[in-house]
Amino acid sequence: MWLVDSHCHLDMLELAKTSSGEVAGLDGVLAAARLRGVKHFLCINVNPWHIQQLRELTAPFDDVSLTLGLHPLHKPEQPVSTEQLIEWGQADDIIALGETGLDYHYEGLEPALQLDYFQRHLDAALVLNKPVIVHTREASEDTLKLLKPFCEQGGQGIIHCFTENLDFARQVVGMGLYVSFSGIVTFHSAAALREVVKALPLDRMLLETDAPYLAPVPHRGKQNEPGYVRDVLEFIADLRGLDREFLAQQTTENFFRLFPKALAKAGQQQASLA
Repeated sequence: MWLVDSHCHLDMLELAKTSSGEVAGLDGVLAAARLRGVKHFLCINVNPWHIQQLRELTAPFDDVSLTLGLHPLHKPEQPVSTEQLIEWGQADDIIALGETGLDYHYEGLEPALQLDYFQRHLDAALVLNKPVIVHTREASEDTLKLLKPFCEQGGQGIIHCFTENLDFARQVVGMGLYVSFSGIVTFHSAAALREVVKALPLDRMLLETDAPYLAPVPHRGKQNEPGYVRDVLEFIADLRGLDREFLAQQTTENFFRLFPKALAKAGQQQASLA
């Protein structure tokens, strides 16, 4: 089985310690995920001013790809211009812009600033010809308004950690975007979301953990880890009556179709292991 965690925050994990009290680093977490079939990890940046620290953290791991962006709930240390996003985002190791988007549920940037920064990311993504990773909560109307012209100009991307309704899902899929599901789908309170999962075309579906947040059943109450994307896969496959290997292959192919640079990296990784 070959799985991809299409959205995780590896720099936010509380890493386990060895018996001597030393921090074990990411090695153990990623090794455990690989044992569960997770062979690639998209590590999401939420503060472009910290991209170098994220780059240094993940540099030892050939199966980790990076994004660059400003989360709508993150107040930047300094303003981030479209030109800066283009300059920093053109690096070969950056395969997408984001996490960006709109969140009117929590207190973060003012809505007007969120809209402005979201547009900057979309503009930069078009220039760079790279997908966007979109966060949206209680902002569906504004999110669709900005995404429509972006997609009409050839923009691509993911609505990550999807929690919106079926109509929203159909609209973004109709624009050519992908929808990524997290452990939320396993929650007892997520009956409506499960109906979306059952209706979504398989060729537009991705899987994620959003680690360290939102651990799926049966890991509720624990820190989420990339390896738990296997639990999301198994839940959705069973929900839809699909073979688990088939769904793993489909969602992995979807990811690498959207991110061909990550596919090239994965090919190099496979060659090095051969």
